[in-house]
Amino acid sequence: MKRSSLCASALVLGSAFFLRPAMADEQPRLWAPQLLGAQYTFIDQHQGRVHSPYAGPLSLRAQANQARSHTFGVYFGMPVAPHAAVYLDVEMFRGEGVSNATGLAGLTNGDVIRGGGSLSRNAYVARAFVTYDIPLGDATTEIKRKMDQLPGQQADHRLGFKFGLLAVNDDFDQSRYANSTRTQFLNWGLFNNLAWDFAADTRGYTVGGVATYANGPWIWRYGVYQMPVQANGQKLEGPIWRARNENLQLTWQADANGPAVWLLAFRNKARMGIYRTVLARAAQQGTTPDIRSDDRDGRHKYGIAAGFDLPLADDGDTGLFGRWGWNDGKTESFVFTEADRNASFGGQMAGARWNRPRDRIALAFVVNGLSPDHRRYLAAGGSGFVLGDGRLNYGEEQIAEAYYELAATSFASVTADVQFIRHPGYNRDRGPARFVGLRVHLEY
Repeated sequence: MKRSSLCASALVLGSAFFLRPAMADEQPRLWAPQLLGAQYTFIDQHQGRVHSPYAGPLSLRAQANQARSHTFGVYFGMPVAPHAAVYLDVEMFRGEGVSNATGLAGLTNGDVIRGGGSLSRNAYVARAFVTYDIPLGDATTEIKRKMDQLPGQQADHRLGFKFGLLAVNDDFDQSRYANSTRTQFLNWGLFNNLAWDFAADTRGYTVGGVATYANGPWIWRYGVYQMPVQANGQKLEGPIWRARNENLQLTWQADANGPAVWLLAFRNKARMGIYRTVLARAAQQGTTPDIRSDDRDGRHKYGIAAGFDLPLADDGDTGLFGRWGWNDGKTESFVFTEADRNASFGGQMAGARWNRPRDRIALAFVVNGLSPDHRRYLAAGGSGFVLGDGRLNYGEEQIAEAYYELAATSFASVTADVQFIRHPGYNRDRGPARFVGLRVHLEY
C-alpha cells in the first residue's frame, strides 16, 4: 500500500471511530479546522576552504562555497470529538546545503534535506495524523496553541494515542534548548541525538503510531514506525512487521519549567547490509566494499540514548542541556546520518540581562564517533549516504556551534550562527572546516 493511501485510510478510520455523539457530561466542541501556525525560514550559509589532500564521492568540498535554503509551512488542527483531534501540516523546501549536504555526520543546516536533490520542490503533506487521549484523573494542565497542538486542558494522568503520517522526533528525544533548527542550533548534532537512527523518509517523515502513558512527572512512550526500503530512501517499506523502527522512552519532569531527564532505547529491523560481511567479501575479491550490495531483509540495529535539560533562570529560558547516544554499529547507517556514538553539551542564555528578554545566545559542543566495523568500511574506500572520502585516517568528528538570535518583532527573528568542525567526516586528513550562517525566521 502506498504511504498516501495508508495515511488517508488511517485518518478516515480514526475520524469514524471518534466521531460519536457527545455524552451528557462531555463538553461539546466545534468541528472546524483551525490554523495553528505558519512559518518561513531562510538560511544563508557560507563554508570556508577546507584542507583536503584527497577526496571521494561524498567528501566535504575543499573549495569555499555558499548555499541558501528556504522552508515554508502551514499547520492545521481540528477537534473531532472530546479528547480527539486530527492534524494536517503542509510544507515546502527550496534550495540546498553547502557541499550538497554531504561529507559530515553533523551536517551544518538542519533545514536541508540530505541527498534530496531529486525530490520535488513543490508543496507536500508533511504530517497527517489522529490523536486521542483517555483521561485517567481529574488534574489537568492548560496547553497553548502551537504547531500540532490545539489549545485546551490536558489531563496530567492520561493514556494517549497518535497515528498516521508523523515525524518520530516530534515525540522522542525532545530538548527545550536544542530541538529546532529554525529557532535554535543549526547543526544536526544539536537537534537530535545522532546515534539514534530513527525511522524517516528522505524528508524526515514516516507512517506509524505512538502510545503515551503520563502519570504526573513520569511519561512513558512507545512508538513503532515504517522504515524506508533503502538507506536514506523516500519510499517506505511495508508491511510494518517486515521492517520497522521501535522506540521506548521514559521521561521525568516534575514541572514544565523544571529539569527534565530522559532515557531512550530503539531497535530497527530493515533491509540493511552488514559492514563486516562486505569487508570480508571485498578483501577476498580485491574490490571496494559496497554496503548496499549486502542489503538483506530482517537485519537489526539497536541502541540507547539519554538526555537532560537543566533550567537555571529566566523562567527556564536560561539553562544547560546534554545528550549521549550509542548504537551497535554493525549494520549500515540507514536513516538519520552516519554516527554510532554521540555526545553533546551546551547552554542557552536569555537576553534579559541586557534588556533584550526575547533574545537568545547559545553555545554547544558535539563529539561523534563510529563503530570499529563502520570506520574500517570507510577506510577501505566504502561510501554511505553522506560519507565517502575514498579512505580514512580516523578521528572523532568534533563540532562547536554558537549563535545569537535577535527577536526583531513578536513574529520575526534574525540569527547569526558560526560553526567550527575538526575531523569532518571522521577524517584527520581533512579540515578543519568553518561555517558562517544567517537565518531569518518568520512565525505565526
